Amino acid sequence: MKFAPFVVNPDSKIKLKNYDPRFITDFEINGIKLGKNELKEKSSEILKLGVTKLADFQSKLYAQNTYGLLCVFQAMDAAGKDSTIKHVMSGVNPQGCQVFSFKQPSAEELDHDYLWRYAKATPERGRIGIFNRSYYEEVLVVRVHPELLIHQQLPSNLKQNKKIWEQRFDEINQFEKYLVNNGIMILKFFLNVSKEEQKKRFMERLELPEKNWKFSVSDVKERQLWDDYMNAYEDVFNHTSTQWAPWYIIPADRKWYTRLIVAGIIHQTLQNLGLQYPEVTQEQKQSLLEARKMLESEA
Repeated sequence: MKFAPFVVNPDSKIKLKNYDPRFITDFEINGIKLGKNELKEKSSEILKLGVTKLADFQSKLYAQNTYGLLCVFQAMDAAGKDSTIKHVMSGVNPQGCQVFSFKQPSAEELDHDYLWRYAKATPERGRIGIFNRSYYEEVLVVRVHPELLIHQQLPSNLKQNKKIWEQRFDEINQFEKYLVNNGIMILKFFLNVSKEEQKKRFMERLELPEKNWKFSVSDVKERQLWDDYMNAYEDVFNHTSTQWAPWYIIPADRKWYTRLIVAGIIHQTLQNLGLQYPEVTQEQKQSLLEARKMLESEA
């Protein structure tokens, strides 16, 4: 399947209003093109197949121990980040996958540069790392709530720098380029949920007792700043979608479709790495033969 409709092309200037949260395109699998209706009917089956293939790729990634993969998920509340991560990565060996969810920074983290806590959580070679929210919060939430910048232990002249966001965009781009240059591939997903769908999901969380725990009054307060967040996100995409780490804007009003597209992009990325199990040398093969003989000779 082609994923071009979801990519923010580097150096482009996009508007989120041009990305439909309910958008669906035809899906091709094993040379067979599925229409929208048929795709929904078979979405569970396709995702199950995709998860199996991802598990195989992850096994080779771990064995080869050359590349790592970092998947960054950003979204407004109730866009489905948690469920997407759960379903897409359900077949991956836990030993080869690390998930980090970043909350409000601690006192120790505030004593370091803003990328410090994220840098030390990047995946090792052979592993898939998932950031459920990420360093992009530093140019999203902190930008929408400039009072948060006051609590960061920065020199006063830096806090008052009118170009601080452009500076951080450049720093993030260089950070990501450094990772890619060292074999840590990066996929950045924005789950694009509509304001109407978010309200629907919020109401469901309020009405269903088993989902009450997911809801916070602060979620509604942040919803009042929707336009501010959309403007901040657009600026992020227009400044940090690069050739080495492009952004993918994923329609998120239909969770089943969100999961298919995310799984497909991860699958394609791992496939393009040409992952293989390490070749066994002649010396190692001889050692294996000796080990076999020893086991077979046991009484």
